[in-house]
Amino acid sequence: MTEPFWKRKSLSEMTTEEWESLCDGCALCCMNKLEDEDTGEVYYTDLACRLLNLETCRCSDYPNRAKRVADCLVLTPEEEAAYDWLPASCAYRRLARGQDLPGWHPLVTGRPESVHEAGISMLGKAVSEEDADEWTVLRRLSRD
Repeated sequence: MTEPFWKRKSLSEMTTEEWESLCDGCALCCMNKLEDEDTGEVYYTDLACRLLNLETCRCSDYPNRAKRVADCLVLTPEEEAAYDWLPASCAYRRLARGQDLPGWHPLVTGRPESVHEAGISMLGKAVSEEDADEWTVLRRLSRD
C-alpha cells in the first residue's frame, strides 16, 4: 500500500492540487489576529475576514483574495516563516515541522465535515468584520 502524499512528499514537492487539499477548512487563518509584541505569541479573534463565508468556512473569492484583502496571507511552500501565524492544528504548519496530520483532518477521514465535528473550525463561532460595528470590534479585541 502506498503511503499518502503528505507522508511521501515535502511541501515543496506537492502538486497544486495536493497543496490545496491540505487546507482542512477550519477558517482560523481567516480570523483577525493579534500579535503580542513582547512574546511574539499570536492570538486569534472570532472576527472573520469579510470574504469568509461563515456557513462553509471557505473564502467566498479565493482566487482573488489577495487582491481584495491587503493583509491576506497567501501561503507558499517557500515561505515557512509565514506558518508561525497559523494555528498549531494547521496541516501546513504541522507538516513543515515534521508532524503528521491529525486524525480529524479531512484527508485522513475522507470527510470534509470532520474538521467541524471535531470542534476545530470556526463554523458557528465567527462574526464577519463586515457585520461588526467599530465598538463591537473593539470589545471583542479587548476581550482576547
